[in-house]
Amino acid sequence: MNDAANRSFGSDNNAPVAPEIVEALLAANAGDAVGYGEDAWTERAVACIRQHFGDATGVYFTFNGTGANVASLSSVLQPWEAVLAPASAHLQTDECGALERFSGSKVIPIQTADGKLRPSDIEPFLRAGHDVHFPQPRVVSISQATELGGLYEVAELRELCEFAHRNALLVQMDGARIANAAVALALPLRAVTVDAGVDMLTLGGTKNGLMFGEAICFFGNVAHERAAPYVRKQSMQLAPKMRFIAAQFEALLSDGLWERYAAHANAMATRLLERVRLIAGVRVTRPVRCNAVFATLDRRAIERIQEKFFFYVFDAALPEVRWMTHWATTAADVDDFARCIAAATAADA
Repeated sequence: MNDAANRSFGSDNNAPVAPEIVEALLAANAGDAVGYGEDAWTERAVACIRQHFGDATGVYFTFNGTGANVASLSSVLQPWEAVLAPASAHLQTDECGALERFSGSKVIPIQTADGKLRPSDIEPFLRAGHDVHFPQPRVVSISQATELGGLYEVAELRELCEFAHRNALLVQMDGARIANAAVALALPLRAVTVDAGVDMLTLGGTKNGLMFGEAICFFGNVAHERAAPYVRKQSMQLAPKMRFIAAQFEALLSDGLWERYAAHANAMATRLLERVRLIAGVRVTRPVRCNAVFATLDRRAIERIQEKFFFYVFDAALPEVRWMTHWATTAADVDDFARCIAAATAADA
């Protein structure tokens, strides 16, 4: 692979750290500060998060997304209880069974065509298995945006959360790309989370310019987060030098930085869509709502493109690829990538 491979369309995790975040880290790296979150940076970052989600928000910083999912869910689950999640959920497919190993609680995958859950998807799992032989559903876990690039509209979220609450279920949202979703929907962060009825959120940072770090947010019910400080410690997500996670979130959530990064990532995906959808041999397979483009093309073309640009084959059987953009993707990157795709597919014509 040549130097073009440094321009990745594989994941927003592959992006560099945003310069404003680097500056925030360097500024925090001055002198001593009390550890484990008892510092001024953490206090300010929590205040920033509460400005977006409300004063009743409980905030717990973690190192990464898997840790945030595991710690948040484990805080509200008993070992005999289960999580209902789409079969495509990161929790189910890309976290190596972390929740099940750590908490003993089962993830029950639900097949959906678009990676979204609706009350009609959940209801059958509430009718069956109420005796001692079956794990009991307790949490519905959804992703916003979904792993298939889709979005929940606010009305869909409210309907799902109301149904869950009527059936004594909590709703946890994996918000690794919540910034991209909120920008795409032209809504504030709280409108697509707490105001829609979500009980817990993992607020993403790593995919939106941070070096590392996510934040667990509990909304409104103190009883739900009573175990969270202790579970975060037991799950090895309590950062001794927490100021270096908090300082990043303070920078990200100040002056609209999170919004600008996400808007740019989304715009680059739209640009890529416009460039590739007319290329013979490329079929875009899913609506482009955020910063992901899914498409099918010839296997040989995929191999040729991957000699120059890194990306993942999402479904090898089709084959379907996933192309991701991020805060640092440039228009020139997109155009070069599209030209490479066109040349690779033309070779098979």
